[in-house]
Amino acid sequence: MPASDSSSTPFIPFTLRGEFIELDKLLKVCGLVDSGGAARHLISEGQVQVDGATELRKTAKIRAGQVVEFGGQRIEVAAAP
Repeated sequence: MPASDSSSTPFIPFTLRGEFIELDKLLKVCGLVDSGGAARHLISEGQVQVDGATELRKTAKIRAGQVVEFGGQRIEVAAAP
């Protein structure tokens, strides 16, 4: 599988309301999965990357500046203004 080309991958902007959001909740809030259970299953199967590395922790704390990739989508996490 070729390396992802971040310049051509569609992305979803996400603005944090607090210090962090848990990975499973982020996937659900962004509409990439139907439920938290589905998100946790996909994470445990190694299908989600955070900053280019596979993330297996379902409740990993995602903070501003991080990038989450799943299913051909990128979520770019930003701090609230």
